[in-house]
Amino acid sequence: MTARVDVTQPMTTVRSDRSTAPRLPSMWSRISVTRVVTLVVLLAAALFATPAVLNSFWLQIMITAVIYSAVTLGLNLLVGRAGLYSLCQIPLVALGAWIAIRVTQEVALPFPLLLLVTGALTSIIGVVIGLPALRLSGLYLALITLMAAGAITLLLSVLRFPNGGGGFSGYDKSIPSGIVRLARPSIAEGDTAYFRYCVVVVAVLFLLVTWHIAGKPGRAWAAIRQSEVTAISAGVNTTRYKLTAFALTAFITGVAGALVAAGPGGVGTGQFAVADSILLLAVVLMGGVYSIWGALVAAFLLKILPRLLDQLLGLPAEALTVLFGIGIIQVILTAPGGIIFDLERLARAIGRKVLPARSSDAGNPS
Repeated sequence: MTARVDVTQPMTTVRSDRSTAPRLPSMWSRISVTRVVTLVVLLAAALFATPAVLNSFWLQIMITAVIYSAVTLGLNLLVGRAGLYSLCQIPLVALGAWIAIRVTQEVALPFPLLLLVTGALTSIIGVVIGLPALRLSGLYLALITLMAAGAITLLLSVLRFPNGGGGFSGYDKSIPSGIVRLARPSIAEGDTAYFRYCVVVVAVLFLLVTWHIAGKPGRAWAAIRQSEVTAISAGVNTTRYKLTAFALTAFITGVAGALVAAGPGGVGTGQFAVADSILLLAVVLMGGVYSIWGALVAAFLLKILPRLLDQLLGLPAEALTVLFGIGIIQVILTAPGGIIFDLERLARAIGRKVLPARSSDAGNPS
């Protein structure tokens, strides 16, 4: 006789005719103290040490990189967890910026609440974009989302970013067009304070994604990624969880768009090219889609590495695109886990060198 498994329920509800599956430890008990301490140290270093060692130029680059780590996180979730491909993330960033600026012109909201409202409104658009995922997947879904990206870009190019005018768009033709910038919160008006503000917001978004992955949505996404037919036969509501993935990704991207609007330089109509979504997918695959920490590597590749190569070697953007193409080939052929997998393997190797020495010292007290 066979066991009946419902992947949408916790593991403790799995039943078998022979025995009952043992209760697995909770998520928090599985997290080692060393990992928690490491994350706290890295967060503290990002908040306090990083601004102290960077000049104004590189601090602005780091602000942009931190914000776009949320964008790469959303695409990492969509591709790596649910197996759904989207080429609409950069226009969604623009849409989030547009919504945040427009809402601010109509209603005076505290900045944290503005981020939530912007993310919620953007997530509605994300659900609409995700509707084709109910019938399509792979390359076909990517092409559909690319067309949606073109539609959003065309719409925003016609409406333009709100500059204080009336009507739905908030754009006044009599006012010279240009860069529009969202007002920062009072506690983060300077670049250093805003950098720390963005780090905290992005850390909360990472916790939100981790919470979803560790719960029922994470198990459902894993089942859908492995085999949608098997997931349906196991009782997974694929419609619900596919749209949930798109909604959560769009929410994160919308929040990032609001942060970009208040970031260095503000936002403008021609700032968000559709082709950048293809580059975004490339760096997310290179960073590693099977670990959420791959999003940090992807943000480094997307926003920091080009500046480093330009400052040190003077390489043009086209040369960087070629390098990313080579990186994608390497990921497909030799390292499907991405760069973060190699970094984690290196960290484990270093740990095996260090921890045995500590355990032997503890076992042989002098």
